[in-house]
Amino acid sequence: MQSKTIMIVGLGLIGGSIAKALAAFTPHRVLGMDLDPEVLDQAVACGAIERPGYVEDLAQTDILWLCLYPQAAVEFVRANGSALKDGCIVTDACGIKNAVCPQLKALSEELGFVFVGGHPMAGKERNGFEVSEATLFRGASYLLVPCGAPRWAAECMRELALQMGFGQVVETTPEHHDEMIAYTSQLPHALACAYVLSPRCLGHKGYSAGSYRDVSRVARINETLWTELFLENREALTRELSTLVENLQEIQTALQEQDGEKLKELLRRGREVKESLGE
Repeated sequence: MQSKTIMIVGLGLIGGSIAKALAAFTPHRVLGMDLDPEVLDQAVACGAIERPGYVEDLAQTDILWLCLYPQAAVEFVRANGSALKDGCIVTDACGIKNAVCPQLKALSEELGFVFVGGHPMAGKERNGFEVSEATLFRGASYLLVPCGAPRWAAECMRELALQMGFGQVVETTPEHHDEMIAYTSQLPHALACAYVLSPRCLGHKGYSAGSYRDVSRVARINETLWTELFLENREALTRELSTLVENLQEIQTALQEQDGEKLKELLRRGREVKESLGE
């Protein structure tokens, strides 16, 4: 791929890691925008970006990468999209797509840029540029959501993801993306938060090991971001929560009725599903 100018908007954990991966593993020129001038100084100092980016740079930007909260990403484009050159690829890193893709697709048709949705499937419990790293995406899955973009633009983002170290690129639609993310990402975060709200949690030390750690890990959550993600995907997440509650109620009923055979059956089914996936 020929060298391009890439503007990263929002240098938190994901945006900072994207900038560092691009700087470390690709030939592209990377500029960055962030509300915190100290973050920009850190990004320049460590080589993640060449320099801070400005609205005036958008006319020379080949790829604009929005690493913002969902509606903030839409508002940034609505405010600044007219400054983009024709054919600029605009992509995002949002954890939901139904609430974002239609708006950005409509803006692309109005303003002349090309929108290709994206979602890097990687993260940490902590947030911020200081914990970002170039290798965060090594072996991870990159979800590509073309939304009707020309094939050349989707292939450009696919190639870029692989250059950055992603292990695979999975192409999907906004609808299927949000259904799957409700199960694989949002439901575990809801479960972890509900789990640690037990009064027993405060006294867990000395009584906990891997099981506690694995279930509670993602309860260290950015509640502002995840409230937006949950609400924007509320229908799919509500369905997954209902399924989880039904399954828990089956286990609870077996316990209350001291039905060992039913309990064993439920636990066996869970084990067999997990084993069938080879994980």
